[in-house]
This record gives sequence, structure tokens and C-alpha cells, in this order.
Amino acid sequence: QVQVVESGGGLVQPGGSLRLSCAASGSIVSITTMDWYRQSPGKARELVATVTSGGSTNYADSVKGRFTISRDAAKNTVYLQMSSLKPGDTAVYYCKVRNNRFGMLYDYWGQGTQVTVSS
Repeated sequence: QVQVVESGGGLVQPGGSLRLSCAASGSIVSITTMDWYRQSPGKARELVATVTSGGSTNYADSVKGRFTISRDAAKNTVYLQMSSLKPGDTAVYYCKVRNNRFGMLYDYWGQGTQVTVSS
């Protein structure tokens, strides 16, 4: 099993910044991708940002230029630096880790961390 734990959420004013962290541990063989998703009440969960094992990144259009995803492979940790936050960024943010275990891919999710952008 792989455990995934997010941290760093909280309340921030519009225009402010937050940094989320996600650490994976346990039976890790080879992590391929690490993703951040978010879900607001009444809305479907959406992909926010992805980083691959090779360091390639991809972002949702809604966060391009404001959010930066990065990865510390040695620590099996992924970060999401969020800047210029808007009320529309309010959501529970989830981390997903894809583990390649001898050719089989397994996804593991964290429990989520709440981000609230409000004055």
C-alpha cells in the first residue's frame, strides 16, 4: 500500500498565496505521475496540475500562470505553489500518486486539504 498525505491548506485572502505539499510513502516502486485535483461543492473533481517522473508539467487553463507544480523525487513529495488566488479557487485539493509496480499502474489518493479564498 501507498499512503498519500496532503498539507498546507487554509484560509487566504484574494490575491494571496499558499503552498500545498503532498508526501507519498509505503510500498513505492516507481512513481510515474503526481497530480493535484480540486473539487468544489456541487462540482466534479477537476485536474489542476500534473508533473511526470521526467519533470514535465501540465496545468488546467484556469490556473496557468498562477500555480506552479514541482516535485522532489528523493522525498516522493509534490508541491503546488498557488499565487494570485481567487475566490473561484476555493475547493478541497487532492493529491493523486500513480505507482508503477512491476508494470501495473496503481493510483492512490490523499484525504484532501481545504483551500478557502475569501476576504
